[in-house]
Amino acid sequence: MGMISYIKSEIQVIRERDPAIKSNMEVLLYPSFKVILRYRVAHKLYLKKHYFLARWISQRAARKTGIEIHPGATIGKGLFIDHGSGVIIGETTIIGDNVTLYQGVTLGGTGKEQGKRHPTLGDNVMVSAGAKILGSFKIGENSKIGAGSVVLEEVPPNCTVVGVPGRIVKMGDQKVPRVDMDQIHLPDPVLNDIRELQSANLRLYKQLKEMEKHMRCMIQPECEIKNEKKEEKNDENI
Repeated sequence: MGMISYIKSEIQVIRERDPAIKSNMEVLLYPSFKVILRYRVAHKLYLKKHYFLARWISQRAARKTGIEIHPGATIGKGLFIDHGSGVIIGETTIIGDNVTLYQGVTLGGTGKEQGKRHPTLGDNVMVSAGAKILGSFKIGENSKIGAGSVVLEEVPPNCTVVGVPGRIVKMGDQKVPRVDMDQIHLPDPVLNDIRELQSANLRLYKQLKEMEKHMRCMIQPECEIKNEKKEEKNDENI
């Protein structure tokens, strides 16, 4: 693909996923557009083992855009980084096609691994604002990572993950995240757990009150007599 064709495709990607864009010229101002072009150049230099030049280009891009992409990362076509400030993509990261990342996302390592130590993202994955994916495992195709989540283990395709640590809360969802760009209307497993605990606590409270009532009647037999008299009186009133 020639440079002109590549630039046109990048403009189309950004316009497709950001409703704030009003013209193609605006795309030229986007941090995502700037950093991806520089990454492509740095990555080619990295593959040719021109490591210093590759890092020089990537670090200049990071200072200008707030997005740090190691030149060794492997990135497919159609990556869109919305806003972008604070995004970090590690050296051995592999990103598939049509992936969307929001601000504050980290694709990093755990500090304990050697060799392949950063995550792999399948096609059409969406990683919401502030999410952290740490380790050398895969996020399956068409999956969605909720805002602020911390993902530490593999995620199958077509899943939604939320929480700290990240938990799968939806499986088999065939919507493509790059089309369905909803970051906030996701299940909340923590809230569900709290509601279940509240219900269980209420049941235990009712059982405890019944047991206390029964124990009082066993200790004070007159309770039964009083209850019987009350029942007889109620019957007479009826």
